[in-house]
Amino acid sequence: MTSVRARSRHPHDDAPDTVAAFHRISALPDGPAKEALREEVVRAWMPMAERLALRFRNRGEATEDLRQVAMVGLVKAVRGYDPERGPAFESYAVPTVVGEVKRHFRDHLWGLHVPRRVQELRNRVRTALQELTRTPDDRTPGAAEIAAHTGMSEEDVRVGLEALGSFAPLSLDAELRGADDGYALVDTLGSTEPSYERVVQRESLRPRLRALAEREREILYLRFFCDETQSRIADRMGLSQMHVSRLISRTCARLGEEAGADAA
Repeated sequence: MTSVRARSRHPHDDAPDTVAAFHRISALPDGPAKEALREEVVRAWMPMAERLALRFRNRGEATEDLRQVAMVGLVKAVRGYDPERGPAFESYAVPTVVGEVKRHFRDHLWGLHVPRRVQELRNRVRTALQELTRTPDDRTPGAAEIAAHTGMSEEDVRVGLEALGSFAPLSLDAELRGADDGYALVDTLGSTEPSYERVVQRESLRPRLRALAEREREILYLRFFCDETQSRIADRMGLSQMHVSRLISRTCARLGEEAGADAA
């Protein structure tokens, strides 16, 4: 089963001849014999899967992990291949294995969620950067040069360039470049200003306060703007402290209802 075919008939130098084995697999019922034959075919094609995995070296993933993912793709290919459909097994297996490795990168190694289209733009830009920097001056090409080299639009190139940094984002605790006082990325983030909500509330109440009776307006002014106690307000206005308390509660409740009605 493992004899090597002529090089002219296969893109892989050591492609094993497993045609007969696949026909036997398709004829066998589910059971140990069928699984044993599938395992034999998987072992025969493991060198090809390993070569495909090595294409993705130096992209942030361990080589051994890439091999394992490629083997998962190979097992799927062996289980899903139907010899009656015509194409040679390698024509079915190669895209299956490569697709499994690419899915691994997409699903497990991106630090941020990036749409698939953006990931593809990133890969095209990354490849173009590698090709264009193999020059004597070793300069970094700009977006226009990358677009001319790849046939992409400059806008797509810029999207791909931005996505280059999304594969492994910085931690918020990372110290900023040039900072010598421990100033980190998290220190640059803004926060919600707590006074904004009070400004909105104050402006919504302003016309309502003007419409109050003079005595009610003065009581609220003394209580909330001058920080006077209810007892001192009562003495100043010749009222009982209980009366002042009721006036404040009643006036504030009415203002709240009116402001709520305006907002609604």
